[in-house]
Amino acid sequence: MIPGLNQYWHPWLLGGKASGTAVLGDTVMQFAGAEVYGEKNWGREGFPEAWWWGQAQGFADTGACVAFAGGLVTAGPMKVEVTGLVVRLPDGRVFRLGNPVQTTSGDEWWRLSGRGYGWRVEVEASAPLDQAFVLPVPLPSEHRNVAGDLEHLVGDLTVRVWRFGREVWAGTTALAALEHGGLDRVRAELLRRRLDASVTSAGPARLPYGFVDGTESGTSFS
Repeated sequence: MIPGLNQYWHPWLLGGKASGTAVLGDTVMQFAGAEVYGEKNWGREGFPEAWWWGQAQGFADTGACVAFAGGLVTAGPMKVEVTGLVVRLPDGRVFRLGNPVQTTSGDEWWRLSGRGYGWRVEVEASAPLDQAFVLPVPLPSEHRNVAGDLEHLVGDLTVRVWRFGREVWAGTTALAALEHGGLDRVRAELLRRRLDASVTSAGPARLPYGFVDGTESGTSFS
């Protein structure tokens, strides 16, 4: 709704299903009725200078989905920290909260608390820093990628939801995708791992991990 920002985020699919075949090298896996989440984010210069993100499915209550994203949003000289949070309840209801969503995070944890329109949500998530993949992000104006994203493919997440003061749902999953982004943060992590800070990708076990991206569009299966 606001033009000219450096970053936009749109979680557009929170309750899809997919069936098919995945081929990974010599391994072939069949899947049916997999839970699907899809989103898109875009901006003038790829990504903000710092951000956080998370998405989770695989709850005991099939169909539930949680996603959040935040970072430093700029428009000209203005700079402000914002977070968006969206929840799909097991009964199919979807609600979205923007600021004020209070967010705190460390290298291995994410905590969010938001309220509005009669809803109140608390999210706590964690994942070991040593298990994060270092992924590249694009610098469109320079036509190159740079290491800028710490991506956890498997993390723990707990969510609690209240409606007008009454708890309506709580869930826990070990299939949360969690992320911290920012060039300075990732450079520090590469140096902590005693890796060349100029590399564009690295796995948790110091194995090469390739990923090429422009304007990001992501889909996850669980």
